[in-house]
Order: sequence, then structure tokens, then C-alpha cells
Amino acid sequence: MGSNTVHLLIVDAHTGAAPIPAMSQKYELRLAEQLNNDGDLKKSSVKSLIEVLHECNKFIEEHNCDELLAFATSAIRESKGSDAILEKIKAETGIDLQVLDGEHEAILTFLAVRRWFGWSSGRLLVADIGGGSLEVAIGADEHPELAISTPLGAGRLTRDFFTSEIPSDDEINALRTHIKNTLETDFLHLQTGEFDHAVATSKTFRQLARLGGSAPASEGQRVQRELTSVSLGNWVPKIAQMNYEQRAQLPGISIGRAEQLLAGAIVAQETMEFLKLETLEICPWALREGIILRRLDWFGDDAE
Repeated sequence: MGSNTVHLLIVDAHTGAAPIPAMSQKYELRLAEQLNNDGDLKKSSVKSLIEVLHECNKFIEEHNCDELLAFATSAIRESKGSDAILEKIKAETGIDLQVLDGEHEAILTFLAVRRWFGWSSGRLLVADIGGGSLEVAIGADEHPELAISTPLGAGRLTRDFFTSEIPSDDEINALRTHIKNTLETDFLHLQTGEFDHAVATSKTFRQLARLGGSAPASEGQRVQRELTSVSLGNWVPKIAQMNYEQRAQLPGISIGRAEQLLAGAIVAQETMEFLKLETLEICPWALREGIILRRLDWFGDDAE
């Protein structure tokens, strides 16, 4: 349960093998944008969320799933009434939803990227832009040496800084200043040049790479895809002059994600500049796969 979507992923998986997707269903609820001024999630959003989870339960039953792993990220984590929401979800759907903190999001995403690229990739830097937060992790092993989460999500920043579909220059400048200040504060101890391979995950980075000419999803997971700082420099000014409908006509951009595209692109641009990155390789595995892989690791340990 992310800040943008609820994603049901059903996989055929066992220890020592890559999880094979059997079914994938997404619901765009954009929970990060549904917080009241007092920090609580709107009642209508909680109702929609429970309706979606009832539908997920039907798919889970139809596929005879052996185990359910249910996790939520920053939208639920930061809601003032998160405990009550979790209790309501469990009472009405039977789903015991666990809330991940930002650091564990970064750690599990890093694990998925490490497994995808393997040891030959050396020291990894992994960046992930979600609806509510930005995660960055770095390390040479399967567990990162450094994992940072900061509230620079595309949905959050769109809500907090933009008042129209085509924001003013002042709003964009204010957003850039906020991102720069946050990166300088939260990533102060992250030294550039400490990694061999820079990688990005998440829908935002995949969409931006697609705009830059990377292969569409229809060509499969194993096609190499990249996002470059040059491409971002070309696209950000163009996106800033487009309304949502125009953005949704761009390659790989859905109408549901069009609203957040500009803020996400600016976060990516400022992050790459701060970390002195010219290129990020896109990894198709991210948090969900990391959760599954970690569970399989524990299952293997239990079997022993």
C-alpha cells in the first residue's frame, strides 16, 4: 500500500529462485494527497481503501495464495490516525497491515536491486521516489551501509507547492529551494563517488526514463533502461508548461500520474545534481520484490 497506489502482486516463489509474477493488480488511490490539514487521512479515502482491500481479498482467495504479506508506506505511516486506520482495516478485511518506516523501505528496495544486478555491480547507490518520500541507500553487500528516507515524494510535493496544473515560476523555484535544503540537511554525510553503480527504481524514475527514450514496458524487464541528467534538463521545462491532459499524452505517462510528473521530475533532477550523477540505470525490481525476497530468506532459514 503505497502513497500513490495499492498494488496486489501474486507470485509463485520459493527460496533460491526469482519470484515469478502470477497476477498484478493496481489501484490508484493517491493516499499521499488525501491527508487533511490536521494530518489525518480523509474518511472517504479510508472507505475507498477498504473497498479496494475487499477486492484484493477476492483475488487472493481465487488464486489459493499460501501466504499474504501486507505492508504500507508513508501515507499510512504519517497519518495522525494511523493506529485507528490499521485496526479498522483488520476488523473489516482481516488484513493485518504492517507499516514500514522509511529506512526499512530503503533497505528492502536495496536488497531487491542487489539481487537483480548481482555482486558484479560492486557498490550500489539506489534511489527511489515514491508518492510520499525519497529513499536513497548505498552499500557493497545485500544490506546497505547507509539508508536514508526523506519526505520528498512526488505526491506530497505536488500537494504542498503547486496550486494549478501549470505552476508559476515562483512555485517551481520555491519547490527547488525546498528540495535543495532538504537534500543538504538529510544527505549531508552521504559522500559522492562512494559507489560503482547508480540505480533508480519506482514508477517515477521509470516514466522519466521512458520520456528520455528508454524502451517501453512491453519490451520486457531485461531491456536496459537509463535516465540521464541531460534528458531531465530537456524535459523538465517542457513538462512545466503542460497541463495534466497534455502530460498524459506523453509516452508512458498515465492520467493518474500526470499530476505528479513535474514534482517527481524536479526531485529526480535535484537529487542527481546533488549526488553528481549523470546517469541512473533503471531496475525493474523495487520494494515489493524486496519484501518477497526477505520473506523467502526467512523461510529458508526456518526450513534449516
